[in-house]
Amino acid sequence: MSTAEVLSRSASQAERRQARRRLNRAVRQSPLLSPTGLSERLFAKLFNGLVYPQIWEDPVVDMAALAIAPGDRIVTIASGGCNALSYLLADPARIEAVDLNPAHVAFNRLKLAALEHLPGYDAFYSFLGKADEKANIEAYQRFIRPHLDTFSRAYWEKRDLRGRRRISMFSRNLYRHGLLGLFIGAGHGVARLYGVNPRDLLQARTMEEQRAFYDRAIAPLFEKRMVRWATARKSSLFGLGIPPRQYDALAGAGDGGMAGVLRERLERLACDFPLEENYFAWQAFGRGYCASGSGPLPPYLSRENFETVRTRADRMSVVNLSFTELLAGKPGASVDRFVLLDAQDWMSDAQLNELWREITRCAAPGARAIFRTAAPENLLPGRVVPAVLERWDYREAESLAFHAGDRSSIYGGFHLHVLKDD
Repeated sequence: MSTAEVLSRSASQAERRQARRRLNRAVRQSPLLSPTGLSERLFAKLFNGLVYPQIWEDPVVDMAALAIAPGDRIVTIASGGCNALSYLLADPARIEAVDLNPAHVAFNRLKLAALEHLPGYDAFYSFLGKADEKANIEAYQRFIRPHLDTFSRAYWEKRDLRGRRRISMFSRNLYRHGLLGLFIGAGHGVARLYGVNPRDLLQARTMEEQRAFYDRAIAPLFEKRMVRWATARKSSLFGLGIPPRQYDALAGAGDGGMAGVLRERLERLACDFPLEENYFAWQAFGRGYCASGSGPLPPYLSRENFETVRTRADRMSVVNLSFTELLAGKPGASVDRFVLLDAQDWMSDAQLNELWREITRCAAPGARAIFRTAAPENLLPGRVVPAVLERWDYREAESLAFHAGDRSSIYGGFHLHVLKDD
């Protein structure tokens, strides 16, 4: 191995160690030997790998709430990258994506390289839409790998216990991998034990048929002893990317404990939106996008948007930092739109206040901030100091309307805040 290769590998390892430290600081908030502390450490270990092959927030709702104008500057949590890439359609000047999970950073950088360097839409869709063909590995080697940074290349080329490189998941249905993919697969396995194939929902031709299948086949599963036992344990939902602190908020969001909450959210996903419009339902019940390529897709992945997103891809960057860290290094009034996903559900009061002080300092006139919560309520009142929170106008009615239109259906609340005029 050359000196340059040794130095490159050493730098990559240092980046991974630093990423783990950041994630641990965000997740570990309880004493080590307490039950919650042990759960937090297990979650941090699992969350260090790929969690979301696809982000589970609706980008169409995001863009409507953000009202992105040409030239806007956006800071967002990256997650699976579907939403950040879709925001490029609104012609912002810059999108800065951050993520504490190093796997998500590597995943987003891979997506950007694929978008910019694959030979055209068909290759791009094969890689990230079907994500289930051996030709994708050759495409990676030829078109993507030469343009990846050292950290991301090392991530994707690391081998698992069976000797397979991580990049091989793009030839083995990407959407069956990651914590979320494995969680959905486990859910399908449990359903099959009770004689139910969730994929059958996708045969419905009308919303009435969707409702009939849900009532007949899916809803009764939540009364089964195995399902209720499993969902009562915090670790069982780590596959949804739900840490212990967020589990507590979610479990208290409805009647019947966690099983009741999940039943209500899955009912909305299965019944409240037509299948031809809801790619989240295809992921949940089909474990991938429509195989024919004719079904619904995230905006960044659709053929009609490809050239626009591709042309603007150089406006997006992805870094392994916390939201607060990134903002702390920016000048005042330099950000127009903030996208926090559900990250605040994880935070202590001290972390929330530090975050919102930086958001408020960096907010340009007319700035908008959006986030989602496991429970329906806006979590900021009573936790963020009034001197900061009073700078923002909470658009409650609009927030409720946006929540109603969110096709992913897994969150209890959507929240929009707009900076008040001085």
